[in-house]
Amino acid sequence: MDDRSGGSFVAVRRISPGLDRGNPCHSASAEVVAGSAAWLGRGLSCVCAQRRESDARPSFDLTPAQEECLQRLQNRIDVAYDSSVPEHQEALKALWNASFPEEKLRGFISEQWKEMGWQGKDPSTDFRGGGLISLENLLYFARNFQKSFQDLLRKQVGDRAMWEYPFAVAGVNITFMLIQMLDLEAVKPRTMVGATFLKFLSENVSAFDLLYCITFKLMDHQWLAMHASYMDFNTVMKATRRQLERELLQEDITRLEDLPSYALLRR
Repeated sequence: MDDRSGGSFVAVRRISPGLDRGNPCHSASAEVVAGSAAWLGRGLSCVCAQRRESDARPSFDLTPAQEECLQRLQNRIDVAYDSSVPEHQEALKALWNASFPEEKLRGFISEQWKEMGWQGKDPSTDFRGGGLISLENLLYFARNFQKSFQDLLRKQVGDRAMWEYPFAVAGVNITFMLIQMLDLEAVKPRTMVGATFLKFLSENVSAFDLLYCITFKLMDHQWLAMHASYMDFNTVMKATRRQLERELLQEDITRLEDLPSYALLRR
């Protein structure tokens, strides 16, 4: 069974607004509780739809440039997180430093990781759902949209639920959802959404990472609008996917920055 198809989850319960760790950024304390639901899943000018008699779905021919971009992204998707690889460890440490610059990380296996919303004290076990690219997505988000990243990490915006989604594990789910939605493990895209995304990817090598940031912020926006709690996470993810697909297929979208949900992001 593919590790990305399911797993356990943690729910984060907000307790009080008074946790003081010597830094005003820590505005709320949280209790991490284990549970048992499936949290971890895991240009178009030259793209022409062709329907095969044996396949109800169309396929889309790609330009050589699009094929190369897709292959590079697929190579990223195929890389598993390996805690024995120094570069992977450095990326994980960089994520911690970007998340909690005021707090020194005591080790790659530490109870501190639960503060970020990992299921346990070893975050490497959670990357089975998304591979190294899910770590790269989180790090890109932290570095390029610091305000939105911190707002989501610390649950600083909106009327939050008593039981909140765990930030980091939700991030792994978003990576996995995007891979599925965009059909990125196929040789060619088989949906218009996937073909549209490849146009953006051929024009911006960071398109997947940027779309990840947009999706994460959109998911939180949907979460708040639906007054969701942790048992509603799958419902919120489905609503997020439907909204994202609608936006990607709008005729006036020529780049990811034109998506209506991009306006939710703050640097």
